[in-house]
Amino acid sequence: MKTNRTLNPRNIALLPPDKHTGLKLSARKDRAAGIPALVESLAHIREETGILDGIKILNRMNQKDGFDCPSCAWPDPHHRSKLGEYCENGVKAMAEEATTKRVDRAFFAQHSVEELSHWSDHELGKSGRVTEPFLLRKGSNHYEPISWDEAYATIAQRLNTLPSPDDAIFYTSGRASNEAAYLYQLFVRMFGTNNLPDCSNMCHESSGTGLGETIGVGKGTVTLDDIHEAKLILIMGQNPGTNHPRMLSALKKCVENGGKLVNINPLPEAGSMGFVDPQSVGSVLTNGTIFNTLHVGLRINTDVAFLKGVMRLLLNKEDAAPGSVFDHAFISGKTDGYDALIADLRLTDAQKMADICAVPLAQLQEVADLVASTDRIIVSWAMGLTQHVNAVANIHQIVNLLLLRGAFGKPGAGACPVRGHSNVQGDRTMGIFERPSSDLLDALDARYPFKSPREDGTDVVRAIEAMRDGQAKVFFALGGNFISATPDSEVTALAVMNCNLTVQVSTKLNRSHVITGEEAIILPCLGRTERDMQNGKPQFVTVEDSMSVVHRSQGTHEPASAHLRSEPAIVCQLAAATFGAQQLVDWHSLSTNYDLIREEIQAVIPDFENFNKRVRQPEGFLLPNGPRDGANFTTPSGKAHFMVDQAPAWKLAPGEYLMMTIRTHDQFNTTIYGLEDRYRGIHGERRVVLMHAHDMAREGLKSKDRVDLVNEHGRERVATDFFVVPYDIARGCLATYFPEANVLVPLDQKADKSGTPASKSVVVKLRKR
Repeated sequence: MKTNRTLNPRNIALLPPDKHTGLKLSARKDRAAGIPALVESLAHIREETGILDGIKILNRMNQKDGFDCPSCAWPDPHHRSKLGEYCENGVKAMAEEATTKRVDRAFFAQHSVEELSHWSDHELGKSGRVTEPFLLRKGSNHYEPISWDEAYATIAQRLNTLPSPDDAIFYTSGRASNEAAYLYQLFVRMFGTNNLPDCSNMCHESSGTGLGETIGVGKGTVTLDDIHEAKLILIMGQNPGTNHPRMLSALKKCVENGGKLVNINPLPEAGSMGFVDPQSVGSVLTNGTIFNTLHVGLRINTDVAFLKGVMRLLLNKEDAAPGSVFDHAFISGKTDGYDALIADLRLTDAQKMADICAVPLAQLQEVADLVASTDRIIVSWAMGLTQHVNAVANIHQIVNLLLLRGAFGKPGAGACPVRGHSNVQGDRTMGIFERPSSDLLDALDARYPFKSPREDGTDVVRAIEAMRDGQAKVFFALGGNFISATPDSEVTALAVMNCNLTVQVSTKLNRSHVITGEEAIILPCLGRTERDMQNGKPQFVTVEDSMSVVHRSQGTHEPASAHLRSEPAIVCQLAAATFGAQQLVDWHSLSTNYDLIREEIQAVIPDFENFNKRVRQPEGFLLPNGPRDGANFTTPSGKAHFMVDQAPAWKLAPGEYLMMTIRTHDQFNTTIYGLEDRYRGIHGERRVVLMHAHDMAREGLKSKDRVDLVNEHGRERVATDFFVVPYDIARGCLATYFPEANVLVPLDQKADKSGTPASKSVVVKLRKR
């Protein structure tokens, strides 16, 4: 879509193009990985790096002396495989970072941003690594090279002439290291604002909010060993085989140790059903391990009803044999709010809850029986639970279930929100948050000679609103692809274009480089795989995985260009340019010796004592966690809180469907590696909508018919030209890929309390083409 020249002087296409490359369908898979994963991995290595270089780099990925995978945040096992400690998507992430393709002066001289805006996200990402800083001048349609000093001076001048520090937005991607994140939040708060939205706002913000309210810590409470030792794992709103493939090895070990799995998801997913370990000849020859998973194919966003129905059935069992189901010693000693929860459950009709979910009551009973059979229970979840208006309530009910069984602080039990990007949890630990605690701000004030801003900043949605309304004029992104990650694509695009200056710290080209402010700057940075030399000495950075292990990451690959700079160096050098003679911090020394950054971290961030020493241990160190460690819960009272929430009603008008956005198997977040969704049997096409066959028949549709998707919340939003694909999904529900369907997600439809866009609860209609 294009807008008028006044709003869009470069005539940029605001939405991804509706190109088609040839849809093919095949049978859905019932297990993940295996030989096809090896074949795909080798194909990507061959295309991007060459086989020999690619394997050489992979041999260091996720190893104790190597670099952390730039993809997901799944933890590393104690004993690393000599054959390689990575998955198919990790290989793809490495290959795209280590690619031999380059986005250089010749590339930008040949391709205008108007032309690039008509490229797909896949085509943009495959262009290669950005080689030096580039500037898109006001009125120009082509990026041109700019020196680092000129880039810093331009950004500093724009920042320093803003009417207020709050007129700038500083976004963070989960890729940024602990060191870069700490420096970034220090620079931003020293500049005078808490406008630090990050990718957590769009994914697990609801998890952090819900867990914080109930158990006092916004992180998971399990370790990798707990996954192995669990007797029951409920996998809710999650697709491990695609989004966290290394989790499959842990699930396999759990099953081999006698554990049972329940997959609670509107879609059946291969990775929750079985796993063919490509590193095991025996597994390959025997077609792998079938998990014998119980699949509960509930409707989209009926998880509160499901959990309350299960708890009501548990209460029935407890009433029949008091003390046999609920852990009363744990409940009385470590929780409050139990009586209110029980009173609410007594008013809950389990059959009504099953009806809301559109699953048989017998299936809820089967889950209740499994929960009652063991207290070694883990509930694992991802964005299928966190991207709804009632997302925080979803998390409350997970905690309620675990508390009733006393499933905290013991082996094989606890809450497991599985994070997406590889240091998104660490960034929050380092202070990347628009609503910082007074403890953090007090610690900064005690360490440095400035007064931290105390007013809350903007999260992602409020940042978009501020740019749209002309209240923010500079947008700076430390990594990520803000345009493709955010909701309401046209609104977001026009909001960003309303800025005077947008700046992207990036490794590769993406849509945020073509939908820009009046002026735009690209600052190219080192990737995880690459050698980081500062002042002639090699440096390493640190990350925190999804289970709170902090460890080092050090690349050794030759940088894609001699003009690249590390993220810590970029932040320090920009800060020095912005503050000029008023240098309250020795930014130069910090940029050349990362040990000094870690000394600053340990002086401000709790639980990082002796950071430099402890992180040099081969496996790093585990951050403390009261609920996990069996101590008191970290709430003010020291007790966990049961929470009462009502189950959202299932209400759709005739012709309406509830749509959720999902990833393909050839995708990590907004990075599109290819056009294959192998496990779901969808090939060569991204503009598809998955739909139950009965719903298709009611609408007069057949396989591969083409439709537009329409959302009418407040105004009409249209995603054009999608192929209809019959699929085993709950009736009344649809699934589409993001970012193509992000245009349908209303900006003001967000989770209560957390503000996360409700990307998995979008009411749409179909319009046949």
